[in-house]
Amino acid sequence: MNAIKEALDKIPYIGLPNIGIRDIVDILVVAYLIYLVMIWIKDTRTWTLFKGVVIVLVVASIAYIFQLHTLWFVISNTITVGTFALLVVFQPELRRALEQIGQGNLFESLLNSTEGTDDALSNDSIDGIAKACVHMAKLKTGALIVIEQDTKLGDVERTGIKIDAVISSQLLINIFEKNTPLHDGAVIIKNNRVAAATCFLPLSDSMDISKDLGTRHRAAIGITEGTDALVLVVSEETGIISSVRNGKVKRGLDAEIIKKILLATKKRKRSDKKRLERKKVIWKGKNKHE
Repeated sequence: MNAIKEALDKIPYIGLPNIGIRDIVDILVVAYLIYLVMIWIKDTRTWTLFKGVVIVLVVASIAYIFQLHTLWFVISNTITVGTFALLVVFQPELRRALEQIGQGNLFESLLNSTEGTDDALSNDSIDGIAKACVHMAKLKTGALIVIEQDTKLGDVERTGIKIDAVISSQLLINIFEKNTPLHDGAVIIKNNRVAAATCFLPLSDSMDISKDLGTRHRAAIGITEGTDALVLVVSEETGIISSVRNGKVKRGLDAEIIKKILLATKKRKRSDKKRLERKKVIWKGKNKHE
């Protein structure tokens, strides 16, 4: 008994910290701010970069815990240099956040970014987009239509004029009509609605792009190189309809091919949604030991 008592006495006493109302409020405020920042990042293309940073940090933690010295040496030195690189990469987003703080509308924009749904394109929307592209191709009216997928395009959307309207062929044709205020730039489509027009897209700096392709195609390639967006382009010079995805251009589309492409994205989005719901059900079942 004495040996057991001596062993218990050697165990260090771990006392519970004194947590008051101020500590609880402090934790809740910090957690809420982190949540808002995460929502803000997720609404931009920065979310993909952020996930890459998280993966690097997880690997670094594993290397430190399991004493993988070589891997830890490489990652730790990379993180030191990467911190300055991140400031350069995230410079536009950080500048925009500081500007919004100065204007007093940061939290409003963050809260508004949580609204909306992930609805795929409806059949009427698909028909409207295809009909508009064919009509504009006949008249050789230049058009640039960006359809958001999983990667959020909030930062691109904010460069244009907010519309938030139901998709229709008449609306798209009117937007890209020559000499109208909204014809220059790209249209962003998300959540089965026309979100914004006159948006600026990043131009691709690839040297492999054909000289036959103009600025619209280069912009379409540029936005798809960093996101999973689908872009439809109507050439103003030739009237040829093209689709761009993952930096690859497919030219000479007609109404039926456009519909097939849009239906494929719709089916993929619905299957991804069902897969996510199935995972949630399985996870809930595990938690309930079902």
